[in-house]
Amino acid sequence: MLIGLVVGAIGGFIYWKYVGCVTGDCPITSSPLYSSIWGALIGGLGLDLIASLFKKKEDEEKKE
Repeated sequence: MLIGLVVGAIGGFIYWKYVGCVTGDCPITSSPLYSSIWGALIGGLGLDLIASLFKKKEDEEKKE
């Protein structure tokens, strides 16, 4: 999950830098801090979700 957080934060910052919000009215992409935090959350949760899909199969096999 830590890897997902770091990669997501970097991705959020890169998104802010190259796409961002021109007018400044966008609540997430108008600030590099908010964009990085949002990216970290999405990256961490996404990677954790993917990892849990594989982990459940291993746990079920151990119970049997």
